[in-house]
Amino acid sequence: MSTSAATTSWEQVREESLAAMTEAERAEYDAASIEAEARLQLAELVYNARTAAGLSQTELARRAHTRQAVISAIESGAQAPGGIMLARIAHALGGTLSIHVAA
Repeated sequence: MSTSAATTSWEQVREESLAAMTEAERAEYDAASIEAEARLQLAELVYNARTAAGLSQTELARRAHTRQAVISAIESGAQAPGGIMLARIAHALGGTLSIHVAA
């Protein structure tokens, strides 16, 4: 017996789901998407800076006056650090925090 399974691409499912959303649901989705992308970018930034400096999470945490679990949460994207924490991390890595907004 021959059966064929139809497959649907992720992009098609995503587009159909977005099209079915109300305006409020879409606004909430878009805000969550922006936050998730920012968390991932910050996670990568902190991880790359820490490893380039040759520091463990524990040592970076000690220098930034926080706990290793906080650094781990930031690097995994589970926690979005605020400006003060980012400044402390930058200082602990021997740098400064500079934020640029590109239009």
